[in-house]
Amino acid sequence: MGRYFARKVAIYLLTFYVAVTINWIIPRFMPGDPVLRMLTRQSVANPEAVAPMREYYNNVFGLDVPLWRQYLNYWAELLQGNMGISVWLFPAPVTEVIMGAVPYTLALLIPSILLSWYAGNKVGALAARRKWLDNSVLPLGYALTATPYMWLAILLAWSLAIVAGIFPVSGGYAFDLEPSWSLTFLNSLLQHWFLPFLSLFLVAFGGWAIGMRNLIIYELEADYANYLEALGAPRRLIRRYAFRNALLPQLTGLALQLGVLVAGALVTEIVFGYPGLGRLILQAIQNQDFFLLQGAFLFIVIGVLLANFVIDIVYVLVDPRTRTGMQGGAA
Repeated sequence: MGRYFARKVAIYLLTFYVAVTINWIIPRFMPGDPVLRMLTRQSVANPEAVAPMREYYNNVFGLDVPLWRQYLNYWAELLQGNMGISVWLFPAPVTEVIMGAVPYTLALLIPSILLSWYAGNKVGALAARRKWLDNSVLPLGYALTATPYMWLAILLAWSLAIVAGIFPVSGGYAFDLEPSWSLTFLNSLLQHWFLPFLSLFLVAFGGWAIGMRNLIIYELEADYANYLEALGAPRRLIRRYAFRNALLPQLTGLALQLGVLVAGALVTEIVFGYPGLGRLILQAIQNQDFFLLQGAFLFIVIGVLLANFVIDIVYVLVDPRTRTGMQGGAA
């Protein structure tokens, strides 16, 4: 297992290096000059002052050196935990800006991913052995999993926020409130959180339910299930074994779908104007903020890689065949 995890760590480090390099390159292919845009936004009255100010800001942001030197400087600063200074929100550090948006994104992602995976697997397993549930879950699951996150978010905002008026349509909390631990603020926070969460939950739920339903049917027709049934094993025991075996591919599917779920969360945040990383990335693109864009993407890359690594560890712990294969390979 030591060699297995060492190999996994090496693969993830290589992936991290490639992802960070691409993350550094992509913003520099964006058209326009972020410093010039920054000066235009500041409406510099004296045209003669533009040149020295531009030279000053290029020096502050490290844009006055060749690209290869910028790349090396980026890695040197990154290894010290410094992601640079935001061009759009100058002179705020990128890390500080991102940390203000991260709690909102995590509050959406973690519950929606875990609850949709758990509920989808449970409902899919029940649908595999109850015809009435199968006839209702299967069409609904196909409809949900084929629905784009953005479209469902717009539909929920229109129906439950604009037409019904049950939930607010945008923002992270009411505009007339200040962040605090008061019940009024927490209630407003929960109301603004629910619709983005619901759109992410529903789309992911449909996919997990369909996947588990199909896997359970396959497992119940496998040789070991027929053998146990011939031995007179209780049907409940056979289903329990089938559920455990079907759960393993769903774990792998969770690792593969993390990137899709994160992308869906970012788009959903933009639809609802939710103050998470998705909205922050959109604002960074609109303002040509290289450093803020790099920092947001970097946080997403690190989060997805860490989550995949945790799933790899969990897979080894829950699947005895993996550990047996490691021992056989070591022998």
